[in-house]
Amino acid sequence: MDNSLARNSNLLLYFFNSLGKKIIKIINELGAIVIFFILAFLKIFRRKQIHEIIQQIYYIGAKSANIVMLVGLFTGMVLGLQLYYTLTKVGSSGFLGSVVALTLIRELGPVLTAIMITARAGSAMTAEIGNLRISEQIDALYTMRIDPQRYLVSPCIAASIISFPLLTALFDLIGILGGYITGVVLLGVDKGAYFYRIQAHVDIIDIRGGFIKSIVFALLVSTICCYNGYFTHLRTDSYGARSVSLSTTSAVVLSCVTILISDYVVTSFLM
Repeated sequence: MDNSLARNSNLLLYFFNSLGKKIIKIINELGAIVIFFILAFLKIFRRKQIHEIIQQIYYIGAKSANIVMLVGLFTGMVLGLQLYYTLTKVGSSGFLGSVVALTLIRELGPVLTAIMITARAGSAMTAEIGNLRISEQIDALYTMRIDPQRYLVSPCIAASIISFPLLTALFDLIGILGGYITGVVLLGVDKGAYFYRIQAHVDIIDIRGGFIKSIVFALLVSTICCYNGYFTHLRTDSYGARSVSLSTTSAVVLSCVTILISDYVVTSFLM
């Protein structure tokens, strides 16, 4: 009996010990990410680096526009198709335009845009900075008295803040067009009713909420991706090229999860 109690108590102590270590590790990691973001964000304003920011806007924003437009078009078309049959059951098919527009502007537009940019540009940020780290080029920047955070990370954050809202707006517009194609062209909803409902029910507060979400996602994605690449060399599960691939995978997965969690948090504040 005593041996059984001792064994159970040891197992319980081991469980709480492991849980405590994981919680402390998570808190330390979150603290490091916050400090990393604050330092990189403040360095955006330290010196003029318009050229680097424009390059990142082109890479993050302009080169992601095609995939964002494609996803936005088919998202709007699927929404138009599904919502049409749902609204028809309750005799409200005339509200198709407002429902499609509000769904895209308030929710799907910012979230799907952020996920698409994470998959295309966020992974590239992590891989590029990670390769620079393992090849010791970041250390070379230190020897040349160039701040790696200001040179590599700050332009990515600044470009993300600019690109995410613009691409979100593009996604919303193309998505509304996709809903129009499905609802009006293919299913016969009245054209005037479609656009009238959008004009009548979409308010500036809805548009503002979508842009707030996109800026929050921009800060989270750019910080997480750059952080994982910048500290690739500190990984304990691998080294070299494999550490870059694992850091890239971690950055994309963590960014997508964080997007969904922060979407709920921001929505709860905006409602």
